[in-house]
Amino acid sequence: MPYSKLAYVYDVLMEDAPYDEWQTFINDSITKYNPHAETVLDLGCGTGEMSIRLSQEGFRVTGVDNSEDMLSYAQDQANDQRANVEYLQQDIRHLEGFMDYDVITSLCDVINYITEVTDLQAVFTNVAKALSKDGVFIFDVHSPRYIDEEMVGGTFAEIYDDLSYLWLCEAGEEKGEVIHDLTFFIEDEDTGLYQRFDETHIQRTFPVWKYRWLLEQAGLQIKSIHADFSVEPTQHPEMGDRIFFVCMHQSNR
Repeated sequence: MPYSKLAYVYDVLMEDAPYDEWQTFINDSITKYNPHAETVLDLGCGTGEMSIRLSQEGFRVTGVDNSEDMLSYAQDQANDQRANVEYLQQDIRHLEGFMDYDVITSLCDVINYITEVTDLQAVFTNVAKALSKDGVFIFDVHSPRYIDEEMVGGTFAEIYDDLSYLWLCEAGEEKGEVIHDLTFFIEDEDTGLYQRFDETHIQRTFPVWKYRWLLEQAGLQIKSIHADFSVEPTQHPEMGDRIFFVCMHQSNR
């Protein structure tokens, strides 16, 4: 296996993810707020599914992730599908060298991995600097209700031919925080034996008012808020499982 175990299992775990719905939501938001957009910066691009899809639609796409293994996997996927995506390794809390992007996305709850308020403020500030004059920033997060009621205390498991996993979710120390303890068993292609490895991930979410305040501090204005992939804005997004924010510079009111 030429990549880290996590890059491989991530793609397996996400194979049933609603990528079509993410794509529809992004396209609808671009059409509404920046219909002449040409460039996209995909923050936390992972194994490249969304960046490849956007490239195949004709956008010039740059994918950024902090994991070298994820980016290697994404690049091979892009090559296989003849998608022209530039992949760069950076921490989205410390972005450098990005300017004038028409669209910036951060999907699949990437922002939930930014667990400290100061780091979240840095991400939003970096986004504002990287956007073009009429640029649109689209991101999603788990809702506080979903983390508290659906994730914390949950146990998930799956068995495939060459992969099995056990996934435990526990409450973190901070409000809105969840700790994911994952144990994987992957079949070795040469020996046929299963190898175990463990991962711990921490996510945190905040109330909508907190995101709004942090975005405004960074010079970004929320244009619309949505729940669960609905293209129609909602007055009560925290009732959904996943909250989407569509933002622009405050000067573009």
